[in-house]
Amino acid sequence: MSGDDGVRVNGGQPSLLVQIRALRPTLSSAEGRVADKVLADPRAAAGLTISQLAEAADTSETTVLRFCKRLGLPGYPRLRLGLAEESAQPRSLPTAVSDINAEDSVDDVIRKIAFNDASAVEETALQLDREALTAAAQAIAVCGRVDIYGVGASAVVGLDLQQKLHRIGCLAFAWNDPHIALTSAALLTERDVAIGVSHSGATRETNESLALAKERGATTVAITNFPLSPLAQAADLLLTTAARETPLRSGATASRIAALTVVDCLYVSVARTDLSSATRAVRTTRDAVASHQVDEGGS
Repeated sequence: MSGDDGVRVNGGQPSLLVQIRALRPTLSSAEGRVADKVLADPRAAAGLTISQLAEAADTSETTVLRFCKRLGLPGYPRLRLGLAEESAQPRSLPTAVSDINAEDSVDDVIRKIAFNDASAVEETALQLDREALTAAAQAIAVCGRVDIYGVGASAVVGLDLQQKLHRIGCLAFAWNDPHIALTSAALLTERDVAIGVSHSGATRETNESLALAKERGATTVAITNFPLSPLAQAADLLLTTAARETPLRSGATASRIAALTVVDCLYVSVARTDLSSATRAVRTTRDAVASHQVDEGGS
């Protein structure tokens, strides 16, 4: 993470609010209160002096400056400017506005969920590391096998990636049983690729499997929302999402859609390394299951 004038997670366009959410779990208690105030209403925060923001977060001006430094910003004026710029974007809504509450109607629920899901895809695409994506695709294209680790909602993402890679002839396995994942990781070599999927990046079972795969010499890839998470630290290549979960919507569709967006980008990038071969494989596998489709013209 670097930047003189803004924050850049992975090489895509900088997004201040995305970065604040990504860093939130690693912040101190006082810095976390500053982050929460900013995320709750970025537009309002942009209008505050450093003293006012410090008072609102029940902390000191020094803590606010330390928070800016954590974001790679040169000072508080750049934070205010960044918040003002992002607040003007169509998809920049305060947390309080985009979160679901007891007073919401069914229409409100639908609108907010659709908004959050669409935002997750757009923000993920903006900040996705192009170099890491290319390197991961190239590693998969020439590897012996791909092991994919994920549990819970992340297991769904892992299975989707396995199915996609399998359709273009890549030997891939998605493991959601922690014991099987560990035994599989123990057999990997430097010719293989291991991919860990976890929104939080703090799922013990996934982290252990990816770490073991790394010990065995495999190229390791992490798909996670938090660039400073334990899973990210165990990876050679980091592909981050930009989804926001709330207590009510932990494991929400937004986080899975963001991860599936990364999976689609990775799959297509792998396919592009030998597009003619991938196209033939997809056509062959589609033909193999064609007879199992219902004939709409039949009785």
